[in-house]
Formats: sequence, C-alpha cells, structure tokens
Amino acid sequence: MDDDLLLVNVLSVILVLLVFLMPESPLRVALGIPFVLFFPGYTLTCALFPKTNVNEYERLALGVGLSLSVVPLLALGLNFTPWKIRLYPVMFMLLLFTLSMSVIASLRRRALSVEEVFSPKLDFKVPRWREMSKPDKILACIILVGLVATGGFAAYLASAPKVGDKFTEFYVLGSGGKFGGYPKNMTLGESRNMTLGIVSHEYGEAGYRAVIEFDGETIQSFDGIRLDHEDTWRQNFTFTPSKTGRALKLEFLLYMDGGAEPYRTLQLFITVKPWE
Repeated sequence: MDDDLLLVNVLSVILVLLVFLMPESPLRVALGIPFVLFFPGYTLTCALFPKTNVNEYERLALGVGLSLSVVPLLALGLNFTPWKIRLYPVMFMLLLFTLSMSVIASLRRRALSVEEVFSPKLDFKVPRWREMSKPDKILACIILVGLVATGGFAAYLASAPKVGDKFTEFYVLGSGGKFGGYPKNMTLGESRNMTLGIVSHEYGEAGYRAVIEFDGETIQSFDGIRLDHEDTWRQNFTFTPSKTGRALKLEFLLYMDGGAEPYRTLQLFITVKPWE
C-alpha cells in the first residue's frame, strides 16, 4: 500500500484505539475531523482516479466533497440495520469503507505503469502573496478563515465539558433498603420502614422538596434539600396507615426548585384492613 493510503489508514486505526482507550483525549477530536470529513472521500478519489490526470489540489478538494456526500449516505444505510446510527457502528463503518477503498486504490495503482500511476508529492509550493491574483487572494482568505474556524471548533469540543441529559433519579426502597418488598396489604396501626432517595444529574446545584401523601393527604414532607451534580440524598421514614380501605394510594412527590407541579412522582397502592 502506498504511503498516502498507509498514512490515512494508520491514523484511522489510531483514532479507533483512542475512542476505546482515551475517550476524553483532545487528539480524538483532532483526528475525528479528517476521519469523517476527508479520509473516506480521499480514499474513494484514489480508487476512482489512480492515474495522474487528477493532481494533488484536486484530490484534496474531491476528498472533502466526496466525504460530505458519502458519509451521510453510509449513515443512512446504517440506520436501516440493527446497529442504527450510533458512535461505534458509524466509526467502524467509516473505518471499513476507508480500508476497502484503500485496498481498491492500491490494487488499481499496481496495475498501472510507473509513468501513469499517481504518486503524491508533499513539496507544495506556496506562491507569494504579491504574485497572487485577486480571485486567488479571496479564495486563500476564505480557506484560511475556514481552517481557523475548524481549529477553533475542534479546540472548543476538546475543552468543553461533556454535558449529557439532565435528569433526577427519584426512588423508594422497601424493607431492608432494597427495591421490592413494598407493603401491599397492611393492618390499621401496623408500621413499615421504607427509604426515600434522590440522585441529582442536573450538572449543577439543584433544590428539591419531597412530599409523602396517603389517600390524598400529606403525611410527611422534606424541605430544603440541596444537591450538587451526582450527589445523593436518602431518608428513612416509617409509614403507619391512618385509615382503612382497598387500594389506597401512597404517593411520593418530588418538587424541584420551588416548582408548583411535581417533577417526579411515585405511587404504591395499599389495602389496609381494620385491626383485629
């Protein structure tokens, strides 16, 4: 495999390893941009045009243009598979496409004579600013602005905090502090111990108020709960039914930052028999 194709594939494999081993590395972003926006189109260009009839500059332009055309089509096809459009399936799909096009390009190059085959040259000559025409200067400025914007965006992605979906866990534990073992049938005057829990994933400090209601009446409340991101709050409480009936609702309401409507609700239905 020629040096240019080998370099593209080595960098692609390095990116895949970085995703698995160092998911927070800034290098992942730096390699991810050409991996998506250039490598697929460049290897496809090499497979389509193995001869010297397309120069280096044209191949660079085709690499970006074909990548912008091919990658969405590959992702669309992937959406109709069981893997769907997710990070790992998309990454392996692009890696497989890049490797496949590289092999085809390498085989087509080997079938040509030395004079016909394209051989990439890295000794590009940059013309002096004074020697450039006005349209060339405008194009150069546009390219420079695009490179700066792309670099700034990559730096932002590398340094910005990874914020996921904001949500709050709200749960009730039964006897023994476990999920399950909730009271279903009780006798008037009987008591059961339970645990109410909150886990904040709000990426900042959040205030909560937890209320326990039995058959529409408030029996206990916990005010002034303040949690930072990933903090946990737990409170043991004892439930003693004050009335009898079938399928009476024991409801747990979580209010957030003084909201008038509950942010989360949990419900248990308990049948309470008279004391015998």
